[in-house]
Amino acid sequence: MHEIICPSCGKAFKIDEAGYADIAKQVRDSEFDKLLRERLDLAEQDKQKALELAQEKAAGELQRKEAAQASAMQELKAKLDASEVAQRLAVAEALSAVEKERDALTNELAQVRQEKQAAVELAQEKAVSQLQQTAAAKQAEIQALQSKLDSSEVAKTLAVTEALSAVEKERDELKGSLVRAELEKRLAEQALKDKYETQIKDRDDAIERLRDMKAKLSTKMIGETLEQHCETEFNRLRATAFPRAYFEKDNDARTGSKGDFIFRDFDDAGTEIVSIMFEMKNESETTATKHRNEDFLKELDKDRTEKGCEYAILVSLLEPDSELYNTGIVDVSHRFQKMYVIRPQFFLQMITLLRNAALNSLMYKSELALVRAQNIDITNFEADLEKFKGAFGRNYRIASEKFTAAIKEIDKSIAALQKTKDALLGTDNQLRLANDKAQDVTLKKLTRGNPTMASKFAELKETPAADER
Repeated sequence: MHEIICPSCGKAFKIDEAGYADIAKQVRDSEFDKLLRERLDLAEQDKQKALELAQEKAAGELQRKEAAQASAMQELKAKLDASEVAQRLAVAEALSAVEKERDALTNELAQVRQEKQAAVELAQEKAVSQLQQTAAAKQAEIQALQSKLDSSEVAKTLAVTEALSAVEKERDELKGSLVRAELEKRLAEQALKDKYETQIKDRDDAIERLRDMKAKLSTKMIGETLEQHCETEFNRLRATAFPRAYFEKDNDARTGSKGDFIFRDFDDAGTEIVSIMFEMKNESETTATKHRNEDFLKELDKDRTEKGCEYAILVSLLEPDSELYNTGIVDVSHRFQKMYVIRPQFFLQMITLLRNAALNSLMYKSELALVRAQNIDITNFEADLEKFKGAFGRNYRIASEKFTAAIKEIDKSIAALQKTKDALLGTDNQLRLANDKAQDVTLKKLTRGNPTMASKFAELKETPAADER
């Protein structure tokens, strides 16, 4: 916004960029027209002055020629009076030659006057034509820029309106989806809570079975280790529950260590839903040095990071008397990010729980990616708009520079006309000095210090006297 003070009432008021640009354009156009009229008036005055100076110079040249001719005629007449008939004939011939020369000079003077007049008129027409062409080109360029700006403003407003409408619609849809997702989450939490409440009744029996698992293995674990048991349990449900899942032993020890199993599940499009690094730990009741679950968490986190897995799970039979680990799923994310410690009976349940949570988050991630893409489109639109504004500003700057250059060329033309005027005035001054010197010439000055010419002029003066006698 720009604040403008009224020159009449002194009241301040604010206008937007478009109004301010329109006022500035009107002021520039009026100033340009005023300056153009002033320059045309100056050019017309200089033309008139140059024409008058040329006429005065031609008149002075003609007067000088006529004065010279009159002086020559007077000298010839004096010689004609003093000479014989032959001399009179020679004088007549010389007079005829002088008259021819005078006529030629007169014609030459008239031709010079016409050429001067034509040159002045041509210079005037050229200057006026250049000014008119410059003004017309500038006006056409301004109109083109204005029309382009108007069309771009309309297109920009329409595009912004459409983009905002689409974004608002998608925002409302996203809000509705988030509300539905929140409701589904609450229902799932309630169902999970109910499920665990029903399982609490059997918790004592599960703990007792876990304590006896080392000494009295079930028929499913006879002759198998904990790793083999988990792999067998997973393969039993692979075809039905995890048809697109990857669950294999981690055999990549290039970094110096490796986990036991890596689980990765994918959707129909091949996008990874969830990935888990598994570590299985077990020991015999007769082991002298008992290990703790805490001893393996750091190494498990390192393996998870190196293999690019999202979660890390320690399936452990260690610390069989720990009430913490015997209660169910233990979250140790306060120590290592996205890490859990579970007992073997929660192996499949934990995979299912993480995969279902990842499916819900995948839906939210897809919606978030869509919103981000839309934001990128808006950002690109704003960037294109800024790019257009920059290009328009550059074109305006170039046009302004060309306008300034045209004004400088006009100033140079005016300066050239001024130099021509000064030269003509200098020529007139030299002609005046030459005329003053010619008027100051007398017989005494011509014969001073020249006895031969003095005697000749004396004889001419005596000759009329002898004739009279």
